[in-house]
Amino acid sequence: MKRVGKQMCLLFFSFTLTLVLGGCLGEKEEGKESSIVVGISQDLDSLDPHKSVAAGTKEVLFNMYEGLVKPDHLGNFIDAVAKSHTIKNGGKTYVFTLRQGVKFHNGEEVTAKDVKYSIERCAGITEGKTPLIAAFSNVKSVEIVDDTIIKIHLKQADIEFLAYLTVAIVPEGTNDFEKYPIGTGPFRYESRAPQEYITFKKFDDYWDKDNQAHLEEVTFKVVTNSSALVNGLKGGSIQMATRMTTNETAQLKNDPFTIYQGGSNLVQALYLNHAAKPFHDIRVRQALCYAVNRQEIVDLIADGKGTIVGSSMFPAFKKYYIQELANYYTEDIQKAKQLLKEAGYPNGFEMTITVPANYQKHIDAAQVLIEQLKRIGITAKIELIEWDAWLSDVYANRNYQSTVVGVDAAYLSARAMLERFTSDYSRNFINYWNPKYDKLYQKVRESTKEEEQIKLYKKMETMLTEDAANVYIQDMNSEVALHKDYAGYEFYPLYVQDMAKIYKVKQE
Repeated sequence: MKRVGKQMCLLFFSFTLTLVLGGCLGEKEEGKESSIVVGISQDLDSLDPHKSVAAGTKEVLFNMYEGLVKPDHLGNFIDAVAKSHTIKNGGKTYVFTLRQGVKFHNGEEVTAKDVKYSIERCAGITEGKTPLIAAFSNVKSVEIVDDTIIKIHLKQADIEFLAYLTVAIVPEGTNDFEKYPIGTGPFRYESRAPQEYITFKKFDDYWDKDNQAHLEEVTFKVVTNSSALVNGLKGGSIQMATRMTTNETAQLKNDPFTIYQGGSNLVQALYLNHAAKPFHDIRVRQALCYAVNRQEIVDLIADGKGTIVGSSMFPAFKKYYIQELANYYTEDIQKAKQLLKEAGYPNGFEMTITVPANYQKHIDAAQVLIEQLKRIGITAKIELIEWDAWLSDVYANRNYQSTVVGVDAAYLSARAMLERFTSDYSRNFINYWNPKYDKLYQKVRESTKEEEQIKLYKKMETMLTEDAANVYIQDMNSEVALHKDYAGYEFYPLYVQDMAKIYKVKQE
């Protein structure tokens, strides 16, 4: 595939350290049917690529759906369903030449009408509804010039919009994705048992013959229990697992696995609901920030493996990331107590930390936080809930006090991390409200100069830190276990598991 953009190269933060615990990499095994079972910690929230929310869902669906462009492992945008593209009128018009012969998984060729339908569906134009993806509210129209040329006209110039055109191209009129999900990716949907597994098969008619999947079948198995995951790996029923903890991979040291280490490309934090007392008070939020020793958290839950962050941006977004913010709040118990006293809580208070039960790293972090907050008189307790309940109660309905999770970027854009904190954004689940922040964001949207956008985004990050919007912790270390019979794993600068690159190793 031809690389068509260099602008994203700077986003990549090298995560290529590999520790081989067993076996060695060898030649690819050709001509033999092969399959793999991958352990994942949560079920998919939707098979609809335009409506799915969870990062864990998007990293799985990456294998089935493709956009006009797609990201590679270096952070470049490479043409996919499109053969080439140009950006005109200072970012107000995007012109795509469609690749000929691209087939959907149902055997039908992709047409300009399919592309128009997909973009208009995301923009809320097709059915006259609210945009399914906020960035597409800027879409004015989609023009079919001819069978191979598509023009996307925006209401206002947006030089970041290419990142959002990684969104899936689907057949015109498709709406029942839960039963009939159809994409153009290297794997096609085969079957699914909710809360248990989803299976993909190799798509033999995949357009990119040089990058077809090596494996014939991939099954993502939902394993929400840490012990069950490790036992599955050791017992042979699972050959690969992602987002593992250091403690989990340590249990595999005598087993034939290669452990890949990299960043998670997310921001783990104690996220605070500003609409729930006492977190409406900046002094309380700042007190929590001063009470927490983030290095201690990283040391205790991941043997020091992880990158401390100070705002809602992770290191892989290199040109936007401000390393200095990681030191904005250093542990100061006396200052934390004084702030609580000024806020009217001289003896502290009680609080609840809601944590999804299937994420051991977040549970571990919450447990350390509980002990640290005791030092300033705060009594915290953990409320464990199922992932689906977290999505509905916490993320959608904002019915919570605080939560420990990791927030990722669904798209390779700083906007994907920072737009969520604007006051009128539907996914502003912490209820952050700052008119100055909103004005900065509006300036970003109006800017057509990358350097100016970077400066504005950095001001927004700094404002989140100064306002103690959340208690920021880290970009967690990510460990992937892959059985020695397989190789080819690569980290991406966002939540992606590219199974097309995994291959079976030829055994001597």
